[in-house]
Amino acid sequence: MLTQPTVDKLRALKLHGMAEALLAQLAQPDAQLLSFEERLGLLVDHEWTYRQNRRLRRLLAEARLRLPACVEDIDYRPQRGLDRGLIRQLATGEWARRGQNVLITGPTGVGKTYLACALGHAACRQGLRTRYYRLPRLLTELAIAKGDGSYPRLMEQLLKTQVLVLDDWGLSPLKPAEARELLEVIEDRSQRCGTIVVSQLPLEHWHEVLGDPTLADAILDRLVHHAFKIVLKGESMRKVLGGSTPMDATDPA
Repeated sequence: MLTQPTVDKLRALKLHGMAEALLAQLAQPDAQLLSFEERLGLLVDHEWTYRQNRRLRRLLAEARLRLPACVEDIDYRPQRGLDRGLIRQLATGEWARRGQNVLITGPTGVGKTYLACALGHAACRQGLRTRYYRLPRLLTELAIAKGDGSYPRLMEQLLKTQVLVLDDWGLSPLKPAEARELLEVIEDRSQRCGTIVVSQLPLEHWHEVLGDPTLADAILDRLVHHAFKIVLKGESMRKVLGGSTPMDATDPA
């Protein structure tokens, strides 16, 4: 068998996973004992895995998650108030496909950002386009985009983002112009895409930091009524774990 021409053709067809698997089979004498169907199945499986891994790497690069978090490493100690069943449900990404939201609140250091990034990572694993922003940074980018003419493109990118993570929500009151921009983003996504909001403020105080009462009503109406609400409790994870940095102890928020 002329192996190299076959490998070259597989690579030309962008079947890089199959090319790697074929070379691996030829290097393993036991592979010759398998039937044609078994060997072909292994080649196809390897190509499938190769493509899935490549897609995940691309989605994670696009997401720009603040922390390298995953749901398997979440700490469920009772005092945190986390529902393991709910997290498993959210990790499927179905909430985002249904256009629902996740609102995560709690004091500084309890692991809010880690949880949000873990859910963002899970969304990427489900093939969902994801993007992490600190809310102040997003508002700044929107203002700049209006000035340089890239605003329509940025809004289109945000709309195509199936899971949008907005961290540091409510750090300071919004100006009316900022509240209007935020409403445009939320309105575009309402019941179409999933949004994760992370805040130190309890939900009942969100209205007062959104500025104009009418805009605040409109924003919260679109966020809260289709949302899973997670209130994290307990002490700072860094303090609880004694300065170590496994799992969500790395969360600065």
